Amino acid sequence: MNHRTLGKTGFSISEISLGTWQVGGKWGEPFDHANADRILNAAVDAGINFIDTADVYGDGESEKAVGRLVRSRAGERIYVATKCGRRLQPHTSDAYQPAALRGFVEDSLRNMQLDTLDLVQLHCPPTDVYYRPEIFELFDRLKDEGKILNLGVSVEKVEEGLKAIEFPNVTTLQVIFNMFRQRPAELLFKEAARRDVGLIVRVPLASGLLTGKFSAQTTFAPDDHRNFNRDGAAFDKGETFAGVDYTTGLAAVEELKKLFPSQPQLAPLALRWILMFPEVSCIIPGASKPEQLLSNLKTEELPPLTPEQMHAVRDIYDRLIGPQVRQLW
Repeated sequence: MNHRTLGKTGFSISEISLGTWQVGGKWGEPFDHANADRILNAAVDAGINFIDTADVYGDGESEKAVGRLVRSRAGERIYVATKCGRRLQPHTSDAYQPAALRGFVEDSLRNMQLDTLDLVQLHCPPTDVYYRPEIFELFDRLKDEGKILNLGVSVEKVEEGLKAIEFPNVTTLQVIFNMFRQRPAELLFKEAARRDVGLIVRVPLASGLLTGKFSAQTTFAPDDHRNFNRDGAAFDKGETFAGVDYTTGLAAVEELKKLFPSQPQLAPLALRWILMFPEVSCIIPGASKPEQLLSNLKTEELPPLTPEQMHAVRDIYDRLIGPQVRQLW
């Protein structure tokens, strides 16, 4: 497993790490702790040492599973990142108050039964929150109290990321970046590198589109966000298929398959493409079973993409995808 430095945290983390949105089962299903334990332990066994979770994943059950993993493997350094803020209802700037966020951080500590959190990230806050210094100052106090080591922010839009990293205590930025969402590489990556902010890439496979396994006949469960959130009915639609129209996405995937005819699986190639950007600290693909995790790790066996291949991927994006999504995120 290759490692990269997570910005000014100084953490040396596995470049392919693990996101735990669906680690306890597929989207829409009850949380399965036995399955979560299998996936989490398989990840560490394979060399992954950075786990990303959130207090809303499984209504706190994902944090409990991650905490159990860390405690059970006390001799190994496993870095834990969680998130806070999405429990606020309504999810508005006015609802973001230091006392509420402090409570969420303390809840996460209890869920995981840990003394200190390596990284706490604001969880895609409303845009107005980025203009409220008192929210960011709270995390300096939590750090002084020994409850956290670092603050990060998970963002929806490039503009939000650029604003977030103006705060000197923001050490990491979590952003959607993949073959279908390329705008962050144009300016945000350069600014993050200049400020030594670590970049955590989420939704690297565009909610599964970039696995190449979906078709026009593919169906999703009623409780799966890929079924109910295609138009952003529940949360930012950019989180679902990276905001790309499903039919357009399928057409682009077919062109990507033709570009890499010798590769039987598209997912490792899609992850390898992300790792071609040196500003990226790690990728956090999810997994609902150990086999998906191991498939993602095949990325480490692939050679770098050639300049010609990188240009061809960009051409597919420019022709089919960019006009839909670039100006939105």
